[in-house]
Amino acid sequence: MAVKLAITGFGGRMGRVLAEAAQQAEQDGNAKFSAAIVRPGSSLVGADAGEVAGIGRNGLAIVDSLEQADFDVLIDFTSPEATLANAAWCAAHGKAIVIGTTGFDPEQKAQMLSAGDKTPLCFATNFSTGVNLCFNLLETAARVLGNDVDIEIVEAHHRHKVDAPSGTALSMGEVIADTLGRDLSKVAVYGREGQTGARDRETIGFATVRGGDVVGEHTVSFLADGERIEITHKASSRLAFARGAVRAAVWLSERPAGRYDMRDVLALK
Repeated sequence: MAVKLAITGFGGRMGRVLAEAAQQAEQDGNAKFSAAIVRPGSSLVGADAGEVAGIGRNGLAIVDSLEQADFDVLIDFTSPEATLANAAWCAAHGKAIVIGTTGFDPEQKAQMLSAGDKTPLCFATNFSTGVNLCFNLLETAARVLGNDVDIEIVEAHHRHKVDAPSGTALSMGEVIADTLGRDLSKVAVYGREGQTGARDRETIGFATVRGGDVVGEHTVSFLADGERIEITHKASSRLAFARGAVRAAVWLSERPAGRYDMRDVLALK
């Protein structure tokens, strides 16, 4: 039976791309796009979801609450505050949830993940297959190169992105720090200015670029004396993230309550 998918935050850019990915999965018989949800009071309420998303009329009216939606799995790429409320609702009603929201503070993240105690929850800062493969490559590079290199992470996104560094960049830093036995909260350096002194090899540097319509670019450099290794991922379309999220939702529908991530979905662990 096809998995019924609901997409919240449908008024945003990612919500509409998720609709395209859900429609593709529906054509393959893996899923059914069953609900499009926007914030209460939105002017989009009642409009045809397919028409709004630019994928053709599908007779699915946009609603403004989870209570009005019929679904097995909710896909949420919204804001930390909205996601916390949606995760709590899903946990209380036995609905699985896929979360791609970024910008959580540590307390919010812990609260969000706690919903996985009661329902299947898949959280990832990036749902693209390529980025999650990069996480594995970063583990290998950090393990082999050890403490003999300086590590810098540079990320670039469009002008509308509201959090920095990106969740993906932070996840890359966490993967490297965990592999090296470091605490990222203590070794991360977010930008440099003025007389900073010589670089501490234990640190992991982050630099952020914002502008234009850049979908997402991340480069991690391992810099040694005489050579440099770079691992780079560039996204040219949000469909890379959306297809991964839909794939995760279909996978999650068959799992028991628990906390999962995209590397679980791809069997990369």
